[in-house]
Amino acid sequence: MPIDINSDLGEGMGSDAAIMPYITSCNIACGGHAGDDQTMQKTIELAIKNKLKIGAHPSYPDRENFGRLLMDMPLEKLKDSILAQIETLEKWVNLKGAQLHHIKPHGALYNEAAINPNIAKMFVQILTQRYPQTILYAQDGSIIAALAKDQGIKVEYEVFADRNYNDDLTLVNRKEPKAVLHRPEEVLPHLSSMIEEGTVKTLSGKSLPIKADTVCVHGDNPTALEITKAIYSLINK
Repeated sequence: MPIDINSDLGEGMGSDAAIMPYITSCNIACGGHAGDDQTMQKTIELAIKNKLKIGAHPSYPDRENFGRLLMDMPLEKLKDSILAQIETLEKWVNLKGAQLHHIKPHGALYNEAAINPNIAKMFVQILTQRYPQTILYAQDGSIIAALAKDQGIKVEYEVFADRNYNDDLTLVNRKEPKAVLHRPEEVLPHLSSMIEEGTVKTLSGKSLPIKADTVCVHGDNPTALEITKAIYSLINK
């Protein structure tokens, strides 16, 4: 396929098995915002069956808020939590006879690592110290992507099929009414521009350059399966 399609899975949404035939990589919740040993194993097994690239999807340790709220916690404590999450998933991946392909932070951690040098540096330290050969999924223009590349970490630039962008290429806050796209007829032109033209139309109407190696559909989007099927058809037309 000309571009990787990824989805955040293992989050208890019940649609993982249906989505997997239409994606090429998955980011599996590993205990921070969702997931436990049982869901990790089940999702890994499904991913292997569907020949998907498997990634870890660590988060702020905040299951109550699904990892979508910024947490004020010491960096070392956060680093320990993230590393423990990744290692837990990696353990099950290896036991199932597969390999960890990539790492992608979740929710508020993803957004904060894009703009906060301290969070980005801490996350990149995990990669350089423990996972130097593992790919990072991150946004073009983010601080974490730049730091990772500077440290020799391979980065695949991620775009979001079902999210609108601000003028600084950050994602529109989910509290805003137009943050999330739910209909394929909204998603496809939005995505086509990013893949074919290398530009994204922001919520304010600006057209800005953006790099796209992998495209994400959020598994908790109520129309995730419908959107993923539409994207699969678009990319494989």
